[in-house]
Parts: sequence; C-alpha cells; structure tokens
Amino acid sequence: MTYKSKFANENIEYLYEAILKLENSEECHRFFEDICTINEIFEMAQRLKVAKMLDQGMPYHQIVSETKASTATISRVSKSLIYGAEGYHVILKKLKDEKK
Repeated sequence: MTYKSKFANENIEYLYEAILKLENSEECHRFFEDICTINEIFEMAQRLKVAKMLDQGMPYHQIVSETKASTATISRVSKSLIYGAEGYHVILKKLKDEKK
C-alpha cells in the first residue's frame, strides 16, 4: 500500500526528488542551508528531537526543559505521532535500526 499525500504537487515532488539525491551529511548541510533559513533548520531539528523524546515516553516538562520547545510545538508533534502520516515513526525506526 502506498501513501497518497493530501497536498502533493509537482513542485513538492521535485523537492522530495532533490532531497533523495543527497548522499551524505555535507551535501545535506549545503542544500538545507541554501534552501531554508537557519531558523527553519533549527525548528525542524527541534521537532525531530521532540518526536524522539515523545516516542521514548518522556513527559512534556522534561522535553520543554531539554529542547526549549514550546508546549504548543510539543503538542503538534504529539498529534502528528498519533494522527499523522507516520513520517516521524518511519524515520525514528530507521534511526533506531541504524544504531543497532
């Protein structure tokens, strides 16, 4: 079963194709530093960290303390983990499996 995005379009598909062409951390740094603002990169990184901590069962107060994320951000990430497109779950599993 393949996932059908609710907002896919030609430009978004082109972006994802570009991201999939990145081969290493240096290429990721170069591409994301050009295409995103530094705040956007920090925010995405923070959301992924929040998702990891929520997945590990950490309470909101500990996540706020460690990440400085707002409770609104933590809540949005939590809702995505529960009701979203499974994207966080896919990448968190891959990251966990890679560490083994």
